[in-house]
Amino acid sequence: MTPAQTYTLPQRPRMRWSTVALLAGIVLLVLASFASLPLKLHEFFGAEALRTSIEFLRGFSPPEMAPAFLKKIGIATFETLAMSAVGTLIAAFFGVLIGLPASGRFGVTARLATRAVLNFLRSIPELVWASILLIAAGLGPFAGTLALALHTIGVLGRLFAEAFENCSPLPEETLRTNGVNPIAAFLYSTLPQCSPQMMSYTLYRWENNIRAAAILGVVGAGGLGQMLKYHLSLFQMQQAASVIVAMLLMVALVDAVSFMLRRMMTR
Repeated sequence: MTPAQTYTLPQRPRMRWSTVALLAGIVLLVLASFASLPLKLHEFFGAEALRTSIEFLRGFSPPEMAPAFLKKIGIATFETLAMSAVGTLIAAFFGVLIGLPASGRFGVTARLATRAVLNFLRSIPELVWASILLIAAGLGPFAGTLALALHTIGVLGRLFAEAFENCSPLPEETLRTNGVNPIAAFLYSTLPQCSPQMMSYTLYRWENNIRAAAILGVVGAGGLGQMLKYHLSLFQMQQAASVIVAMLLMVALVDAVSFMLRRMMTR
């Protein structure tokens, strides 16, 4: 029986001065950010702020429950859901089309060009897209749907490109070696591998677009957001409370449905 061997831990790697300087710079930047902002914490947590907040929140109760108003909320909720669903479907379709060249399947030039387009589309927030498109398409849900679609194309196109790149190329190469058409080889090998991940991405973006669609109405793109802006601007707090409750219920319902669909697809 051999005697127990003693093992020594390796020496701790030395921290470079550049790493120390970088960490110190980040800490100083954070401290400078707090110092430069006019944070009035004593006023925010003061007794006057608390009294004003309670008085403001009392104006929201009780929520408006008149049948005619609830019918308007139902129509606006359906409009918000339609905006998010149509915008996400358009984005998923074009995301696949742009994601293919962005994954490098058609050469380096096409990859760089399409990734630049995707970076441009997703770098502009939905509210900015909606503000621009309202000039061309006018007020209403059409501009909001286009705004959601354009921003989401940039997001899903990049995610789909990453999914195509990470897929195993062996099944498609085997089919093409045996004389299968390239399009058929992609549809029967690579796409089935990536489809669960792509559907998960699409459902997740649909959840985000539900929230975004509810906010786009603030700039006049229809839906619950437009109702909320209208009633808040008139200080009709009880009606605004009903719209906020409808938003919360809609988002919770969509989150639950999306979660169940993702679990069904990943089993």
